[in-house]
Amino acid sequence: MPDRHRNFIHGEWRDARSGLTFPDINPSDTDDLIGFFPQSGPEDVDDAVTAAANALPAWRRTPAPKRAELMFRVGEIMTRRKEELSRLMTREMGKVLSEARGDVQEAIDTAYHIAGEGRRLHGITTPSELPDKWAMTIRQPIGVAGLITPWNFPIAIPTWKSFPALVAGCTVVLKPAEDTPLCATELVRVFHEAGFPAGTVNLVHGGGPDVGAPLVRHKDVGVVSFTGSSEVGRQIAESCGRALKRCSLEMGGKNAQIVLEDADLDLAIQGSLWGAFATTGQRCTATSRIIVQRSIHDRYVERLAAEAARVRIGYGLEDGIQMGPLINEGQRTTVAKYVDIGKAEGARLVCGGAAYREGRCARGFFFQPTVFDRVTPSMRIAREEIFGPVASVIAVDDLDQAIQVLNGTSYGLSSSIYTRDVAGAFRAMSEIECGIVYVNGPTIGAETHLPFGGWKDTGNGHREGGVSAFQAFTEEKTIYVDYSGRLQRAQIDNQPALESRP
Repeated sequence: MPDRHRNFIHGEWRDARSGLTFPDINPSDTDDLIGFFPQSGPEDVDDAVTAAANALPAWRRTPAPKRAELMFRVGEIMTRRKEELSRLMTREMGKVLSEARGDVQEAIDTAYHIAGEGRRLHGITTPSELPDKWAMTIRQPIGVAGLITPWNFPIAIPTWKSFPALVAGCTVVLKPAEDTPLCATELVRVFHEAGFPAGTVNLVHGGGPDVGAPLVRHKDVGVVSFTGSSEVGRQIAESCGRALKRCSLEMGGKNAQIVLEDADLDLAIQGSLWGAFATTGQRCTATSRIIVQRSIHDRYVERLAAEAARVRIGYGLEDGIQMGPLINEGQRTTVAKYVDIGKAEGARLVCGGAAYREGRCARGFFFQPTVFDRVTPSMRIAREEIFGPVASVIAVDDLDQAIQVLNGTSYGLSSSIYTRDVAGAFRAMSEIECGIVYVNGPTIGAETHLPFGGWKDTGNGHREGGVSAFQAFTEEKTIYVDYSGRLQRAQIDNQPALESRP
């Protein structure tokens, strides 16, 4: 009998008040029912936010280095449980085991990095313009943080948000994606084992309208951090804007890899394959467009298609499998719809383009690695996020046109250029309108100690990863200490009157 799981509120595992549940199904094998999870509602959200608000005063008074010590324990527990968590993730989300291990390792790396920052939550000290006066800044927690996370990195992304929020002194309410509730549940078990006080970490399962929206609107939630589609992100931004509430958004991407005629083609092909088809293309940083200089275009497309056709598809726990399923039938339908759109727009389907149902894969949501050629920048498959294993090749004459095409979408998350020309690489680094630029590397593969986020429709200016992650969860406070013993007026007493100047 599949397990029945619960929400985690004020240090206790609780059913949804409604008593309703929803199923969690293995996307590689729909006969595999993983478990049942609470179909929560606004009343459960209110319970969780109340618990977080009640825990906040004591938690924010706990010194940051002490909060960080608990985060070090989280890293140690996750290191011990890495293989178990990775296999669970492959079963629940579908990504192949090597990628699942990378997802968990990213969480481990984030734990140790953020824990270290617990002794480095720096403000600044700066000279005052007046004598016998001290000036400095500090960072303080905003309050209760509402975290809404997606299914494609079901452990790493919740840690990008929860780890800095907690070390900063916030308490959190996590609403994970309905497709990967077990990964979130196990992450919260790690927090509990590490010793986080009751109410500092809370978990509420359920859908966007019933859980996500009430969490965003709740009056006691001071900051919302969301990763997901630009459409939903706009709705969250509108709601937070009306309440003047802090909001951090990490949304879609239509990432491009430029390949110039002087590039190492073997390396560029490897980058295209990894960027386009890792995680079955279900990454906000996935390589959805490949912009190739015309002089090498035909050779590049032929080699890319041949390699894509050799990608081994299947259940990610099996040896040698390189690409798993899409997350659900709805996503497979969306990818198939975009294949039809591409063909109708006049793009040439070079390989793939259909569901993959051979052998055991007939029981899952698999799709072939797909490459389109003769794509123009105005086509929908070159402008809209597909979130599946579909790469569109666009031919250009030179670097100037390549940069123009790359910048010609409403997104600006990640980008890549393959070239041996140092001057060209630096021009691209300067002129590409993205939050991330790779040189001679694929568009995916962010490191935890560096900022992550994008421009334009990809986000609203906040960053995850690195020390930048603390900015979303803290308020900056400026402090002046005047020990002169007299009234001193800035901008007045520090300048002589005009009439006294020679």
